[in-house]
Amino acid sequence: MPKLSPSSPFLHLGCEVGEGSRIRNSSFGDYAYCGRLADIANAAVGKFVNIAAMTRIGPTDHPMGAAALHHFHYRSAYYWDEPDDAEFFAARAARRVMLGHDCWIGHGAIVKPEVVIGPGAVVAAGAVVTRDVPPFVIVAGCPAAPLRGRFAPEVGERLLALAWWDWDHARLRQALPDFRRMKAEAFLDKYESLAVSA
Repeated sequence: MPKLSPSSPFLHLGCEVGEGSRIRNSSFGDYAYCGRLADIANAAVGKFVNIAAMTRIGPTDHPMGAAALHHFHYRSAYYWDEPDDAEFFAARAARRVMLGHDCWIGHGAIVKPEVVIGPGAVVAAGAVVTRDVPPFVIVAGCPAAPLRGRFAPEVGERLLALAWWDWDHARLRQALPDFRRMKAEAFLDKYESLAVSA
C-alpha cells in the first residue's frame, strides 16, 4: 500500500495531471498520473497508479444524519457573516482514499471515501467502488463487485514481494524490454532469481 501521508509532497518523480483535473488534499507517488477532468480529493495515490479521465476519487458526502443536507450549515460563509464549520471539513479531509501501487482506475469510475484499492487492482470503467479491493483483483459495476483476479494468488503474492514499483529509475529502464515482452510469471522468474544471486 502507499506509504504516503497528507504531509507528503503533492507530486513525486514523473507524475502527470491531465488538463482540467482538480486535486485537493492528495499526494501522488512516483510516475502516478490522472487523465483529463479527474476530480481527486483526500487521497494517497501510490506509485505507478493509472487514473483514467473523468474519474472521481474520494468524492465528499453530504451530512446524512443532519437535519439538512444542503451545505449552508457547513459552508456558512457563503450565506452569512459566519465562519465555515472547520470541524466538519477536518472530518471530511480525514476520510482518506488509498490507491495501491500500479492499480488502474478506469474511465468515469468513482472511488468513495475511506476505500483502499490494493496494488495491481483494476477498477472497470464506470464502476462505483464502495468497499476495499484486494491486490490484483478486477472489480466492476455499481456498486463494484469482484469479477476475477488478474493472476493466480501465488503470482500476486510474488509480485507484492518483488515490489518492482520500488526500483529506481535506472533499474526500471534496464528492465524495460522485459516489462514489454514478458508475461508476469516469466518476469518474476527472471527477477526473483536475480535478487537471490545479488
